[in-house]
Amino acid sequence: MKIQITADLLDGMVLALLEQNDHYGYELTQQIQQVVDISESTMYPVLRRLKKDGFLTTYDQPYQGRNRRYYQITATGRKDLANIRTLWRNYKLKLDSLLNEQSEGENSK
Repeated sequence: MKIQITADLLDGMVLALLEQNDHYGYELTQQIQQVVDISESTMYPVLRRLKKDGFLTTYDQPYQGRNRRYYQITATGRKDLANIRTLWRNYKLKLDSLLNEQSEGENSK
């Protein structure tokens, strides 16, 4: 069984990586794929939406005769990331409480 990643969590992962450094799309996909199972075809619509919503900006840089499009987090993106982190912490605490409580109860049987 796989645990599904929501759009909000994927947004948070992208924004967290961009908070550290600017990245181009394929590089972002590779880094996120080390943690969760997503395809490139999933990542680019997410990046377009985050840009449209004002959370990212882009710039092009030449690389081996071609341009690479780099993504950069905006101040609005940083605020959204802070909100996602708060929501995640609360959600994770509730899940941990429920799941850990369940496993402790099973161990006592």
